[in-house]
Parts: sequence; C-alpha cells; structure tokens
Amino acid sequence: MHKRRSLRLPGYDYRNDGVYFVTVCAHQKRCIFGEILNGTMILNECGFIVEEEWLRAELIRPNVELEMYVLMPNHLHGVIVLRDEHDKQKMNSDLAATPISSTLKAGSLGAIIGQFKSVASKRIRRLKNPPERPIWQRNYYESIIRTPDIWNRTRDYIAANPMRWREDSLYVG
Repeated sequence: MHKRRSLRLPGYDYRNDGVYFVTVCAHQKRCIFGEILNGTMILNECGFIVEEEWLRAELIRPNVELEMYVLMPNHLHGVIVLRDEHDKQKMNSDLAATPISSTLKAGSLGAIIGQFKSVASKRIRRLKNPPERPIWQRNYYESIIRTPDIWNRTRDYIAANPMRWREDSLYVG
C-alpha cells in the first residue's frame, strides 16, 4: 500500500506555541466560496459558512488566536497563533464528537484544521443546493512564521491576495 508523504515538518509538534500560516483549498480548486469582483471577495452562501466556522475557531478554543485571513473563491489563507499549553482547556463538546485521526494530537494545528473543515462541510452539505462532494482538498499547507520579516511578507500577501487573484497559483479562470 502506498503511504502518502507528509507535508509537515518531521519531528515538529504542531501543538507548540507558534504562529502558523495555513492555506486550505477547495477540492479540485473549485470556486465554491464566492467570486472576486474589482479586487474584492464577494462571499456566497458557502463562503459565509466557511468564514463563520473559521472565526469560531478562536471562540471555542482557548489556545487559538486568529490573526489575518482571506477567503478566496477556492481557498482560504489564514494565520493561526497557538498559545501556551497551560492555557489549553478541554475542547468544546461539539468538537469532541468530531473524529480525529489517530495520528493527530488534540489541540494540534492539524486537529484544528481538520475540525474546521469537517464542521464547515457538514453545514455546507445542509444547504438547499450544496456543491458536489467533497468540499475540501485533502490535507492543507502550512508554514511556521518565525521572524518579523516573514510575518510582514505574510501579512502583505494575505492583504493583497484578492487584488492579485488572476496571478494567484490557485486561480481558476
């Protein structure tokens, strides 16, 4: 059986305090969250659900702080800050029912992204005319923001993303 290559940094504990830049993509880069008009993202019904669930992450998890984010027609870029281990509490009972892979650790970046995608998918599938399944591309991309310079470049990239949609590597025209 073929084993998928991990995108994660080998040996790194993604429950560690840190600042993480993540990109979560729609399955097959389908533009299902809205459209860009004149450099502005206009959310559709699916996009509103995704944005609501993204913002809920810090409301229901005491160890999570969301910094900048941008939802695009087929992906989301965001910065997640994970705080001290002693600030972490048991997860909300709504989240406890969400299955976590045996390789993921509770409170880790992977668990947070997985739960976000799961809850958003369930809500989207309840829409009157949901997009075809699956909603999300398997996995997600992440990088650890380690310096002020990288943080500034990440901030600029997120802020300019809608204006640069046609040059984006995830653009589907």
